[in-house]
Amino acid sequence: QVQLVESGGGLVQPGGSLRLSCAASGTIFSINAMAWYRQAPGKQRELVARIITSGSTNYADSVKGRFTISRDNAKNTVSLQMNSLKPEDTAVYYCNADIQSRSWDSQRPYWGQGTQVTVSS
Repeated sequence: QVQLVESGGGLVQPGGSLRLSCAASGTIFSINAMAWYRQAPGKQRELVARIITSGSTNYADSVKGRFTISRDNAKNTVSLQMNSLKPEDTAVYYCNADIQSRSWDSQRPYWGQGTQVTVSS
């Protein structure tokens, strides 16, 4: 079994910062891409940022220059540093990872339970 556990959400004022973290645990042979998605009320889930094993990253246009994704391959963790937060960043943020549990398994996507980020004065 594989689990992704997120932490770090909360309430922050516009212009403030938050750092989200996600740890993968369980039977893990390898992890390819790790990512953060978000879903605001009434909207579809969208990709926020993605990082692959080599460290190459990509971001949604709406967060470029404000958010930074990073990962620790030795600890199977991924983080999202969010700066200059705006009310429109309010959403439930989900951690996602493409994980191969055993050497003979196929890679498959796993999701965390989600963490609420609210940006409001």
